[in-house]
Amino acid sequence: MPLKTMHIEVAVPFPVYSTYTYAVPGDVWPMVAAGKRVLVPFGNRRVAGYVLGEDTRENSGHEIKEILDVLDDQPIFPATMIPFLRWLADYYVHPIGEVICEALPGGINPAECAVYELPEFVNCKLADADDRVGALEKKILLLLENGPARAVELVRKLGCDIPNSLLSKMERNGWVCRKKTLSRAKTRHKMRRYVRLTAEAIPEDALSDPKQQIIDYLAQHGESSVDRLKEMNSTAATHVRNLANKGIVEIFEKPVYRDPFGEPVEPDTPPQLTGEQQKVIREVISAMDGKFAAFLLAGVTGSGKTEVYMHLTAAALDAGRTALILVPEIALISEIERRFRARFGQRVAVLHSGLSTGERYDQWMRIVNGEAPIAIGARSAIFAPFANPGLIIVDEEHDTSYKQENRFHYNARDMAVVRAMQSNAVALLGSATPSIQSISNVAARKFRELNLTRRIHRQALPEVQIIDLRNHKDVKGSGRFITAELHRAIKETLGRGEQVLLFLNRRGFASYPVCASCGAPQKCKHCDITLTLHKKANIYKCHMCGYFRAAVSVCDTCGAKSIKQLGLGTEKLEEVVSALFPDARVARMDRDTTKNKGALLKILKGLRQCTIDILVGTQMVAKGHDFPNITLVGIICADLSLSFPDFRAGELTFQVLAQVAGRAGRGTRTGRVILQTYSPDHFSIIAAQQQDFMNFYNEEIRFRKALGYPPFSRMVQIKISGKDRDAARKHAEATGRLCQQLKAGDDAKCRAVDIMGPIEAPLSRIAGRYRWQILLKAPGVSPLQQFLRRLMFENSPHFNSREVRTAFDVDPFFMM
Repeated sequence: MPLKTMHIEVAVPFPVYSTYTYAVPGDVWPMVAAGKRVLVPFGNRRVAGYVLGEDTRENSGHEIKEILDVLDDQPIFPATMIPFLRWLADYYVHPIGEVICEALPGGINPAECAVYELPEFVNCKLADADDRVGALEKKILLLLENGPARAVELVRKLGCDIPNSLLSKMERNGWVCRKKTLSRAKTRHKMRRYVRLTAEAIPEDALSDPKQQIIDYLAQHGESSVDRLKEMNSTAATHVRNLANKGIVEIFEKPVYRDPFGEPVEPDTPPQLTGEQQKVIREVISAMDGKFAAFLLAGVTGSGKTEVYMHLTAAALDAGRTALILVPEIALISEIERRFRARFGQRVAVLHSGLSTGERYDQWMRIVNGEAPIAIGARSAIFAPFANPGLIIVDEEHDTSYKQENRFHYNARDMAVVRAMQSNAVALLGSATPSIQSISNVAARKFRELNLTRRIHRQALPEVQIIDLRNHKDVKGSGRFITAELHRAIKETLGRGEQVLLFLNRRGFASYPVCASCGAPQKCKHCDITLTLHKKANIYKCHMCGYFRAAVSVCDTCGAKSIKQLGLGTEKLEEVVSALFPDARVARMDRDTTKNKGALLKILKGLRQCTIDILVGTQMVAKGHDFPNITLVGIICADLSLSFPDFRAGELTFQVLAQVAGRAGRGTRTGRVILQTYSPDHFSIIAAQQQDFMNFYNEEIRFRKALGYPPFSRMVQIKISGKDRDAARKHAEATGRLCQQLKAGDDAKCRAVDIMGPIEAPLSRIAGRYRWQILLKAPGVSPLQQFLRRLMFENSPHFNSREVRTAFDVDPFFMM
């Protein structure tokens, strides 16, 4: 009797909002499980889909297709994660297949592609005799004699373009066949050759010394990698093959993990905890009782939050659960990863975009296989495949880097709380400068507040001195941004053998190049922003789209060769500081100097070993780093983010200034901060000087409440962009009319939504696309989601335009 066919629910990685029902033959059913991938027919393609579980929905009469294959031996994400993934898709109104694809390591899905091959009766001799076959066609046929090839492979081998029309003509004439095939996944297990003795490992004849050495080693140690044997004898691979041919050894392959870690770390000894740390740890552990709890840990810089995180992680592991630690940027991972590895050894995995696709896949599978109960990573690590997380920590929870701005617009900080809630786990959000949102959650009793008010060794917070740059506007040369007070402080600090940190949140050499003849700024050809000179690379570069051109370029407007380099960036600051202090060892930490693998670790090592005297950097230096010998922080210009057309501008300014000030005086010596500003009376600057986030919060929250901005409302940003200026404008205006019609209807939830716009975005063109935006605002999230779903699904033809792209960003951060 044939086994009963079962149905499964499958999500596909395409911009479709439905899941699909597929049939599974009864004999295949034991191989299928939630969290595995299956190969399914989808339209006229074969694609990898994600199994969400058995499908019990009623069939609406459509034909149910069978799956073609099961791609995984084990689930690549746990079934317990599926409710979380569904929640994300629902909250952010995003296709669930794309949500899962975003969560998983890249390059693991097979792809269907078209290949060309020769029909049986076609060969180059026949082609040579056919007058209809041109020279390029003959070259293509000659290449295809070696086997099937994709069009892109033919182009690469011939070194010239091949029009699609030419390949179509060759197919019509019967000279080539076109068929679809599945290419292997780009990312898969790394396999390594191993060797072991067979059961009949008794040589009949005498063996050479190298062969006997291999047999003796295998007899003593068991199986070994061929690479290990080659360390003993460089010709071991040849000897192993000979032994295998005689049946003495067996060669086989095993998957191995690629190592993403740097140099090994020595195990550490947990330090003596302060009374405040012990109190925080006791309170959080008391909440680890299988129920959800959320905490905000507000701890001053240098108060030992990382040590608290490690003790709580140990408690989660002791309870048989797992721990996930999020940090805002890759630059911070190396520091916290070293400390966790020193404490927990091989039980730590890392997940972030700085890993190769193979390394990330290996780290993912270590978690899936239960080999790493601790994961540390940037925002994408929120998807770490833990079946039973007990603790989720978000370090520097205020940081905007937790918000993803492209493709799937999610906020990992908020999702950490949701995942903890669904897992009955503890969520701990830590920061020296908590976000307005998190403090308001404490006020609303959604979070419980914990405090670390003192530094570990009771060092005083650094004294912050404000320098009014308006008094230096007539100073010539470098004195405009390295004021006399800052220059003197640097000299004194270096004289004591201590380190200096100079902060400027703008990279490059000159940020505003203008023509000396006509005064026109030199702008990006694809964006409405000025180019930045990068002197070392000898290029002008756009920091939005990546466009660059040679630094010897002429003015776009008048053709003059003389370009005046105005503005300031970290590269220029590094050059000036090196000239002012020629005996000092100066380094720079920004995106330009840390893009190569290992470059960041080299800078951090230099700071630890005191081979760097002055570090110049962007906001990368402001977060989480602990270098006891830095006693002076100079903030070159504190006003750069204050003028952004964004209601969060004051909050962002306060946070980055207070964070970078906290890098000073973390050792035994007192720290000092010199804060240079054109706005010394702004409350964000004053609060940063006092390093008092509650003072800032009390002032900022009044402004937010008066204008109805978050946390007193929720927002959705509709982002509209197109390559044609008029088409983008008309699409934005039409979208605005659809919004107004929806608000004027009889749906009470939709009437509660305020509509602002459409309006041209502050950065009106990026990467050749003209940009408009509409802001939707409501007292809560429910009206916004109702409005958004009706807007999207009732007007799908409007939003499926090929000319104009529309994106919907729930809880937006980037308002430019």
